[in-house]
Amino acid sequence: MNLVIAALGVLGVASSGPLIAATLGATSVTALAIAFWRNAIGAVVMATPVAVREPGQFGRLTRPEVTWSAVAAVALALHFACFITSLQLTSVAAATALVCLQSAWIAVFQLFRGTRHSWQVLAGLGIAFGGVVAITGFDMGSSADALLGDVLALAGGALAGLYTLAGGRARQSMSTGTYTTLCYGMCSAIVALLALFGGQALTGFDAEGWLGIVAITVCAQLVGHTAFNHLLATMSPLVVSMIILLEIPGAAVLAAVFLDEKLPAGTYAGLGLILAGLAVVVTGQKRAGRKETGAGRDDGTGGRGVAELGTD
Repeated sequence: MNLVIAALGVLGVASSGPLIAATLGATSVTALAIAFWRNAIGAVVMATPVAVREPGQFGRLTRPEVTWSAVAAVALALHFACFITSLQLTSVAAATALVCLQSAWIAVFQLFRGTRHSWQVLAGLGIAFGGVVAITGFDMGSSADALLGDVLALAGGALAGLYTLAGGRARQSMSTGTYTTLCYGMCSAIVALLALFGGQALTGFDAEGWLGIVAITVCAQLVGHTAFNHLLATMSPLVVSMIILLEIPGAAVLAAVFLDEKLPAGTYAGLGLILAGLAVVVTGQKRAGRKETGAGRDDGTGGRGVAELGTD
């Protein structure tokens, strides 16, 4: 059963990039409209069981819980703005690989906070960085738009790392349902403000556009996220994190098949380097996290080791 759920999770998150690119390319839907509706719908879906089972949960929120949820929401809103926009400028495969560097960004953020990483983490960061250089180098030669898309995807990965770290602090005392409802709800409000100031419409799309938004929300936000949240209760975090990395080749394959996306051989080599580097980083982080947890150290994630990989 877990194998089926894992397959659904990978398919859900891997379909995110291709679905977004297809929706943006074939309809009048804006980048911020996709970010707004997937979070707004996600907040409603996650709030329903909380409101039914424990309606007083939201009235007992503390200031630190709201603060860390707000930090996570801001980071998530900017992450979606960067990542979804990048899909209009660069390839789905490159954007997905670069934004999936969030686990590497978490390791970098921890370095600045004084965390000592194992040699495996540092080696993995170096390998992944080599993949970034390969991808951006080829895109620099193709067009300025592709290079800008790469930069936005990189920024989206860094923001996803910040979102994960802030969410880890918030979830020390919050249930998953309460946290995701608050975070997704605030994120959708922030995205709405960005759309207002940026002049991007959130409504008024044709039926095909709305179908794309629903497909993205169901596949990436509900199926993908829910599947991996379920697996975390029955499988080790390391295994789940490694499974999530399949989003990178999965998105590349789906884009090649359904969007006829063809990439230079060097770009595929860069994707492989990023995938390999992230695998080394995740493995090294988990080993260090187990050692620190066993020694009673607080790494800023509630004694649970390094925060888990997120998904798009």
